[in-house]
Amino acid sequence: MALSQKTIDVVKSTAPVLEVHGVTITSVFYKNMFKNHPELLNIFNHANQSQGRQQTALANMVYAAAKNIDQLENVLPEVVQVAHKHRGLGVKPEHYPIVGKYLLGAIKEVLGDAATDEIIDAWSEAYGVIAQAFIGIEADMYKTSAEQPGGWEGFKELEVIDKVKESDVITSFYLKAKDGTALPSFEPGQYITVRLQIPGEKYALNRQYSLSCAPGNDYYRISVKKEADQEPFGKVSNYLHEKINVGNVIEASAPAGDFTFNMEETAPVAFISGGVGLTPLMSMLETLTKSNENRDVTFIHSARHEGVHAFRDEVKNMVDKLEHGRFLYGYEHPFDQTGGHHFSGYITKEFLKEHITKDTICYVCGPVPFLKNVVQMLTDLGITEDNIRYEFFGPAMSLQTNKTAV
Repeated sequence: MALSQKTIDVVKSTAPVLEVHGVTITSVFYKNMFKNHPELLNIFNHANQSQGRQQTALANMVYAAAKNIDQLENVLPEVVQVAHKHRGLGVKPEHYPIVGKYLLGAIKEVLGDAATDEIIDAWSEAYGVIAQAFIGIEADMYKTSAEQPGGWEGFKELEVIDKVKESDVITSFYLKAKDGTALPSFEPGQYITVRLQIPGEKYALNRQYSLSCAPGNDYYRISVKKEADQEPFGKVSNYLHEKINVGNVIEASAPAGDFTFNMEETAPVAFISGGVGLTPLMSMLETLTKSNENRDVTFIHSARHEGVHAFRDEVKNMVDKLEHGRFLYGYEHPFDQTGGHHFSGYITKEFLKEHITKDTICYVCGPVPFLKNVVQMLTDLGITEDNIRYEFFGPAMSLQTNKTAV
């Protein structure tokens, strides 16, 4: 459905209002929607709600769509990224009218008389077009996921066949299908959505965890950080660490995600991770190692200290198999100042400049502050936007650099 020019003009003219009031609007939206449709709490991540990340991510998405309402192809990468998450969580077409009703209601509630009937009508029409874009893309994703060899739609029972402690805070869970069927392949860097019914919790809890092994095995591996540093503690991660053991069963959706490794490229590649952000990069590195590619590969990892550094030996063994591989790591607060680490404190621009050339394709993953700093430094060093590829853990939020929003 094509939008009228009048609708396009109204939506684009009101976009600046969303930039100012977007998070307030989306906060009201979620509050009202969950009040009247609490069943949707079985889909949404409660932790992201409590921390305000989901509200911010939605506000950014709506603002971007408003600015580009006449050229939605400009925000197609963001739409696809969110659609992957929706497919993993089980968002369906029947949910979109509910979202539209409460989003428009929130705009009216926050803006009051400034949200005239003309504005609300224009936004209603625009939302219909945006919703159809999501529904169409997600329908293709559901179909592809279900029809691939070993694929399924919705959630499937996976049995824990092994549980391995990788560091003081990260534990790996090896998973196979409970019914004995083969698991579908996936792209290096993708994740699965784990759904748990935790005793004492009224609603199902969903979390998305990167697959930390390469495709081609007869199992999946997720490596989960126990979020216990500060409140609110991670309900799902703590439950997995403390209650889920070998022989237990969890539910999961088929692999999803667009932060994936491009095996067709031949330029030097750098994997740059902070904390548990190394998990999708492990899958990418193992895939490279198995392919015996003759690429220049640099793996840089930053951790708080030696005790929380997972997969150090595994990464070293994989890098050693590469003809042009380097493994560099450092700690914010090292236990042993004379240890084998390559830097202390944080990764610096000087360190990156020393080890990464301008033609390097950089895959970056870690906490938001880490991402912001690394992306900014890579940009300052002249790495092109196309060659800086990153993944948020949780809802995507804009990273501002000196040039533009990456």
